[in-house]
Order: sequence, then C-alpha cells, then structure tokens
Amino acid sequence: MRLTQLAATLFLTSVAFLPVHGHAAEDADPVVATVAGVEIRASELTLAEGDLDPQFARLPDEQRRVAALAAVIDIKTLARKAEAEKLDQTDEFKKLMEFQRDRALHNAIFKASVVDPVSDADLKARYEKEIAATPAEEEISARHILLATEDEAKAVIAELETGKDFAELAKEKSTGPSAEQGGDLGFFTKGRMVPEFEAAAFQLQAGEYAKEPVKTQFGWHVIKVEERRETAAPAFEEVIDQVRQVVMRERYAELIRSARSETEINVLDADLKAAYDTISQQQQ
Repeated sequence: MRLTQLAATLFLTSVAFLPVHGHAAEDADPVVATVAGVEIRASELTLAEGDLDPQFARLPDEQRRVAALAAVIDIKTLARKAEAEKLDQTDEFKKLMEFQRDRALHNAIFKASVVDPVSDADLKARYEKEIAATPAEEEISARHILLATEDEAKAVIAELETGKDFAELAKEKSTGPSAEQGGDLGFFTKGRMVPEFEAAAFQLQAGEYAKEPVKTQFGWHVIKVEERRETAAPAFEEVIDQVRQVVMRERYAELIRSARSETEINVLDADLKAAYDTISQQQQ
C-alpha cells in the first residue's frame, strides 16, 4: 500500500481534541514538519498514531508514523483553510470547542484521580476482598454414555455391573460427541448442564455411576462421576485486568457522586429529569 493511499484512508476525526498528556522537553519533542508556519511536533504524531484506523496497527512502525504525519498535515492544512473561511467563528464551532474542552478536562481528572493512583497493592487488596467474599463452588468431572432408548441404556448399566470399563463402553456405544474421549465431559459446575442431567450427576459420589438411566432432550444417559472438588479461585495474574477495571469503575463512580454533590444541577425538561433522577439513584 503506497503512502498516498495510507493518508487517504485514515480514520482521524478527533486528534485535535485528544487529552494533553504533557510536553516533553523541546529536544525530546522535536518539530518534524510545519504547515503554514504552524509546528508539528513528534508528540502530535504519537497522539495521531493512537487514533489511526485499527488496520494501521499491523503496519511497520515507520509506515504507521508516516501515515500519522500525513493525517496531521491534512488536519492542519484544512484547519488553516477553515480559519480563512472563518468557520472557527461560527456558533456551532464554538459550542463544539466548549464541549471538547469539557470532555478533555473530564478525561484529565479521570486520569489524575482514577487511573494514575491505582497501585498494584490496591489491585491485590481488591482481588483478595473478592476471593474472600466469593463462596467456594463445587464442580464435578463426569463421563456419560448417550443412547437412543431406555432399554439400550439399561443394557449398558448391566454391563457395568459385570465390571466393564465405563470409558471403553462409551467409546463403543455412546452416540454423543464425547464418545471418542470415553464420554469425558470434563469438570463443570451447577448450571452448565441440562437440569435432568445435572440433578443426577451431582447426586453421585466420585467413582459412582447412576444405576438408572437419565432421560434428557438428547436421549438416555448413563452417567459416571470421576471426581468432585471445589473450584479453585483464578490466580491474581489471570484476572488483574478485570480487577483493575472494577477498581477504576468504583473510583470513577465515587468521583462522580462527590462532584455531583458539590455542583448545582438543574434538568429543566420534565421527562429527562425523571429519567436522569432514576439513573442517578441507581448509581448511588
């Protein structure tokens, strides 16, 4: 793909309004181009790269950087043209800029008050709190043999009574997709299987098979439980991203509640006010 094509297919609608993350020293943030005398610095390319269409994420770094530069040049070129046509003086544009300024400030305080202060210790404490508050759940490992009729299922149970191996019978006789694995269904908790199957399986102890076939919408099952255990909590490293989201969501909600309590808010439209009040109460 040529660079002119890259520039033509950029998806950059709001680079000019991205939150400012601070400027590095001038020597670390060099001017890379100018448009009508307006400087474009390396930091702007970094911001622009973050707003490129996802397809550009697969490009080599240098091509992605050139695409970002092309986009910023186009933005600034058209911005100068818009200024010449006094589009920046319209009420519509001024309202847009006011909203974008507020949004940027919202993002800045969110980063400063919610994102940046979250430490590994905060995440670990929240993880341990969740683990302590979550009761252990039992799960079982089971096998089954699926058959078309009750008589066939009873015949299989009779063979088990003579000492036949369950897994071998499953491979030989089961019509289910797990037949090749000896009927192995792996571990599962309550709520994962159809009710009739689950009720029968969770009544069995490890090593036991049901002495009566179980009918479900799929046919007739002969069930054996291999193992019972309590589910292990996920390791902290496995869920750290989810925990981070929980912590940030909670802190953002608290930040919003505090800010609303300190701010006079009047919703003048009656219908909107009723709906907004309902949502606000749910968030408390």
